[in-house]
Amino acid sequence: MSSFTETILSWYDANARDLPWRRTHDPYAIWLSEIILQQTRIAQGRAYWERFMAAFPRVEALAAASEDEVLRLWQGLGYYSRARNLHAAAKQIAALGRFPDTPEGIRALKGVGDYTAAAIGSIAFGLPVAVVDGNVYRVLARHFGVETPVGSTAARKEFTALAQSLLPPGRPGDFNQGMMDFGAMQCTPASPACLLCPLAPTCAALASGTVDRLPVMQKAAAVQTRRFDYIYLRWQGRTAIRRRGPGDIWQGLYEPIVFDRGTLPPDPLGRFAPTAPETESSTGPVCAPEPRPQLLNAGVRHQLTHRTLLVDFYLWEPAAEPVLPEGYFWIEEPELDRYAKPRLFELLLAALTNPA
Repeated sequence: MSSFTETILSWYDANARDLPWRRTHDPYAIWLSEIILQQTRIAQGRAYWERFMAAFPRVEALAAASEDEVLRLWQGLGYYSRARNLHAAAKQIAALGRFPDTPEGIRALKGVGDYTAAAIGSIAFGLPVAVVDGNVYRVLARHFGVETPVGSTAARKEFTALAQSLLPPGRPGDFNQGMMDFGAMQCTPASPACLLCPLAPTCAALASGTVDRLPVMQKAAAVQTRRFDYIYLRWQGRTAIRRRGPGDIWQGLYEPIVFDRGTLPPDPLGRFAPTAPETESSTGPVCAPEPRPQLLNAGVRHQLTHRTLLVDFYLWEPAAEPVLPEGYFWIEEPELDRYAKPRLFELLLAALTNPA
């Protein structure tokens, strides 16, 4: 066993984070934690893990749930494809009759990549497979002075081979978790605790003064900007929503009337405006003007991984029942809590009571 590996294991034994999914070898509980913690901080993900374990204590219960139930419980975590993949994988496991216990079997589950498969396999089953995530890239790049840009195919191969060569045969799960904790707590992206680091005597980056430069990051993809108008339609205690279809963000979640300004027609409300009620005048009946939407908040900025959304929030309370666009349906306003919604919809609901 290398001195690097011994140091990581010793550090982990003394500093491991106390997390509920580390108190079990149940592969279902471990898999659930790994899926939730993708793109999610532990502080936020822990509460979701506990809610899912309470609602679905066994994988069969999760498999038997409806997609709406799963999305509703996931609401607020973002990256909703993870929830749909989680649900699909639960059905795969239930159909198999057991949790797969080989790297290939785990990797075949919907939404499970190389990292997640290695984490589950090593922690739940003791499989000798190294994990490579952002924390592992950073620790290895700094300690061994690796300058291959992270994100490239060459880096994946190089770092995976290096991590695998350091894996102790008897404690692969502890080593993998130790590497993740070490990167999150000791060898952090900014201001790492180098003076107190047990690996300092052998760290190449510390010796060469390149700690702040490693790991080398590949150029990030360009961030797109999209502009939306969200319109909360209220009529006689009801509102209109639709479920988003495949092929775009927030698949399967529910939203109010929305217009993408990239395809906004000259008079979008004219497509489903009601017939205005008549009023009397000295010259006969005339149509009362239809109330226009009220602007609640303008230029709300919402950041996704590769998109920046700029949104205006409106409230529209027409005088007569409008004809809804295709795909929308009426619900009673108190029923909104039953539907899984993207964060932007929740912000719109907050703006109804606290407009800017």
